[in-house]
Amino acid sequence: MAEIKQGTWVVVTDSEKALFLENQTDGEDPNLDVVRIEEQENPSDREQSANRPGRMQDTGVGQRSALDDTDWHELAKERFAADLSDILYKQAHKGKFSELVLVASPQVLGELRKDMHQEVTNKIVAEVAKTLTNHPIDEIEKLVKAEIA
Repeated sequence: MAEIKQGTWVVVTDSEKALFLENQTDGEDPNLDVVRIEEQENPSDREQSANRPGRMQDTGVGQRSALDDTDWHELAKERFAADLSDILYKQAHKGKFSELVLVASPQVLGELRKDMHQEVTNKIVAEVAKTLTNHPIDEIEKLVKAEIA
């Protein structure tokens, strides 16, 4: 059973937005204050693509196949996870937090784990596999406390 001690950071993120929250009280009644917000402009792939997918000759006579175009939207999501991991590393290295709770969808948690530095992973006390970025702070407090209790 993990507890959100005073000073613990709770990072609530999806693939485009991250809320950095710090617990000002104890684990019995967490009071999370916003320390920082990171957001990424990430329009849909269709808006980012410059042209339609290419085509190539197939081995058969008169046959052609479509080529997959780069999914810019998906690339930006992966880049956001890498950027977030970098921010967490810099903050951990500065001693800004001693314990960390990560709250994100399972897919985003997976991306973060790939990029996360050992100095940060050593500080993780709990992970919550839910997307809560659009919830109010008081709702996040209740949900996170319930999940890690």
